[in-house]
Amino acid sequence: MKSKRSTKPSAKPVSGNEMNGAEILVACLEREAVEVIFAYPGGCSMPMHQALTKTKKIRTILPRHEQGGIFAAEGYARVTGRVGVCMATSGPGATNFVTGIADAFMDSIPLVAITGQVPQEMIGRGAFQETDVFGMTLPMVKHSYLVWDINEIPRIMKEAFHIARTGRPGPVLIDVPKNIQMQTAVPVFPKDVTLRGYRPEKIASEAELREIFEMLGRAKRPMIYCGGGVISGEASAELLEFVERTQIPVATTFMGIGCFPETHPLSLKWLGMHGTVYANNAVNEADLLLAIGVRFDDRVTGKVEKFCEHGEIVHIDIDNSEINKNKLVRLPVLGDLKDALSRLNKILDRAGFKRLAKNQTRFADWYRKIAEWKSEHPLTFKDTSDAIQPQHVIRELYELTGGDAIIATGVGQHQMWAGQFYDFVRPRTFVTSAGLGTMGFGYPAAIGAKVALPDKQVIDIDGDGSFLMNVQELATAHIEGIAAKAIILNNQHLGMVVQWEDRFHGGNRGHTFLGDPKDLNRIYPDYVQICEGFGVKCERVLHKRDLRAAIGRLLASKEAYVLDVMTPYTEHVLPMIPSGRSYRDVIIK
Repeated sequence: MKSKRSTKPSAKPVSGNEMNGAEILVACLEREAVEVIFAYPGGCSMPMHQALTKTKKIRTILPRHEQGGIFAAEGYARVTGRVGVCMATSGPGATNFVTGIADAFMDSIPLVAITGQVPQEMIGRGAFQETDVFGMTLPMVKHSYLVWDINEIPRIMKEAFHIARTGRPGPVLIDVPKNIQMQTAVPVFPKDVTLRGYRPEKIASEAELREIFEMLGRAKRPMIYCGGGVISGEASAELLEFVERTQIPVATTFMGIGCFPETHPLSLKWLGMHGTVYANNAVNEADLLLAIGVRFDDRVTGKVEKFCEHGEIVHIDIDNSEINKNKLVRLPVLGDLKDALSRLNKILDRAGFKRLAKNQTRFADWYRKIAEWKSEHPLTFKDTSDAIQPQHVIRELYELTGGDAIIATGVGQHQMWAGQFYDFVRPRTFVTSAGLGTMGFGYPAAIGAKVALPDKQVIDIDGDGSFLMNVQELATAHIEGIAAKAIILNNQHLGMVVQWEDRFHGGNRGHTFLGDPKDLNRIYPDYVQICEGFGVKCERVLHKRDLRAAIGRLLASKEAYVLDVMTPYTEHVLPMIPSGRSYRDVIIK
């Protein structure tokens, strides 16, 4: 759904005072209860920044790169469920948003990205810092606007926030020419939103829910495979109740981590390429698979035609475009997850299915089989020498935080280890770039998360390659007083690519060494010195004996803090299902 215009809702002026377009836009942000905007100024967004200096309701945070700003807005949105807001100027400012917009689109994150644009009369003429950001982002937004009339700003802004957060959430782009920002008008603010053809509310039918209940009665080896839709649909409590009534084991996707407590006896953690062996086995050998808020992406299914090939699949999702897109299912159910699970729980309650948190016995043979898989293939690692194994770092962090922290990650091996060795019990506590897999995401996302939840401990678990991609955001954390922490698992390599080189290319290095080839004994770059330049405390940890105390100092700090932990590059993330293969082809050592 992409357009410049839509039907106007009922509206009325709030006052007779004229305002310029930029001031109207900021007033609209205030009316949407926006608390913070991550905004980097430039020539074509200057009027909006001038307007932001006059508001007392919105905090403007200056990132040091537009990509850092949009990732911070994502971090804010991911931990709160509210719409993240960011702003950039035209041209390179807008194009620096593109990766973040794509990232939010892939992971269904509610986001409003505002860009300045050259004046209307210059559009299409190749003006200085002109790009068609409206056109280039069409495939990766839920909706987009090019503002062509100052009087449309209030309607467009209200629609944008409504679209971003309803149904399946996603990013919305608003491109505002500079002359529109400087024109004046008496604003007319709409009371509500009327969008012809946009009906985000989807409700599962009673007949579909009854059919699910009947299928449950026939199942001997049922499994639940649930994902990020449970989190964005605020349905975690309903899922927990459903699981405890049905006594069905649960495996989440990587995006779904935290939607079901991983300490629960029915949790198998997460499945997919680097998921647990027992989760992959159970999902693929189930006779009934309830797929809830998922999209059957390739990192989960592997060879899709072999995924749960002998079981019946029920797919419940709010987005009709995902139904039967990647995997044909026995029963597709289009509906809001919170509503569907709530009504299923009522059906179960009426049928006498009591809620049990422990002592599950309904599928005893199935539980025994899963227990065998767990015993044969636990998540483990060798931890014998003084070398600091990356998995050990994460377990130490988990113990010292008691599992009560927001964990952000970059992208790479460290990301997978964070998901494997930190146990998440609540939704919106694992902040990661899952669908797009964007390096450089972790630390700016942690900044956004910390701004949203200043009283929570927020730690970015990152790799040396990923952290460096947005290292400039240390300045944002220091200047803005944002106590976002980071632990760098530094192996001097692009670890995940090295792992693939070792497994599939005979160990031949294709430009994956990040250190200094002229001095292999030198740790390069020197994050301690880099952080010192930004005014951020950083420690380097070389020995296991020093690790726990160093993590304690990081957690105790009231300011931004970085640990540069040296780890071996020879360590691989296991288990691993090679791309395009089935769960039976898993590599476990």
